[in-house]
Amino acid sequence: MHIIHTLAELRKTVTEYKQSGKCIALVPTMGNLHQGHLQLVDRALTQADVVVCSIFVNPLQFTPGEDYEQYPRTLQKDAEQLDSVGCDIVFAPSVEEMYPHSQNNGLDQCQIMIPFIGDMLEGAARPGHFNGVATVVAKLFNMVQPDKAVFGAKDYQQLQVIKQFVRDLAFPVEIIAHPIVRDRSGLALSSRNAYLMPQQRQQAVAIYQTLNELERKIKSGARDYAQLEQEAANNLNAQGFNTDYISIRATDLSLPKANEQQLVILAASYLGTTRLLDNIEIKL
Repeated sequence: MHIIHTLAELRKTVTEYKQSGKCIALVPTMGNLHQGHLQLVDRALTQADVVVCSIFVNPLQFTPGEDYEQYPRTLQKDAEQLDSVGCDIVFAPSVEEMYPHSQNNGLDQCQIMIPFIGDMLEGAARPGHFNGVATVVAKLFNMVQPDKAVFGAKDYQQLQVIKQFVRDLAFPVEIIAHPIVRDRSGLALSSRNAYLMPQQRQQAVAIYQTLNELERKIKSGARDYAQLEQEAANNLNAQGFNTDYISIRATDLSLPKANEQQLVILAASYLGTTRLLDNIEIKL
């Protein structure tokens, strides 16, 4: 497995693979890998000849007051895990390599702006977040030149943002969504779960349970979505959470129509200082 830190070496290595006719898949991550990330790599290995996993804690997608400085950097452990599952290339650039002409972690450079879906839910709670996500993913696409890219469905809104800019800006990359990976309790795997105390980790599954209860009610005929959302948020808050939103949406994140047959329920809630995201997709 190659561990590469510079764009020049990355392009040289990728060009050699492409010249030999290899299909390349990218798995973008911020490191601190868990089993969910490794499943993304496994999926990529079934879709391509060569898999590149990027590890980069992107300052551009952290809003003021978030955990950029504290976010775990575990490159050696991550590389060992990736090597064990058969990843071909780890691309782990520095901030200076990703934003070489910036004096402010990329904020003073060109960014991709995401209208509509970039401004709601997570975008409303974290202004500028999705501009940072889209910008770094677009840069990685230009750097790696992958044929395919694999993303987890836990960050549902992020996945829709990436699909939109790939479509709108005509990137020749096939986006592959991999289902949410959960632990035995049902808690969605996330790097930020490491911030949870043992008791909080047991509590955290209440988000998934709340989403499942909402699904049951909707499938039983309940259609007052605003009331359902408020009741679910109140229920979570009564269990010690501080809920940012629980939102029932159409799969394109628009407000659902009366006859909508496919929905996604998204939740963002704090448990202590840890922000937890989850979602479920349902068919009526």
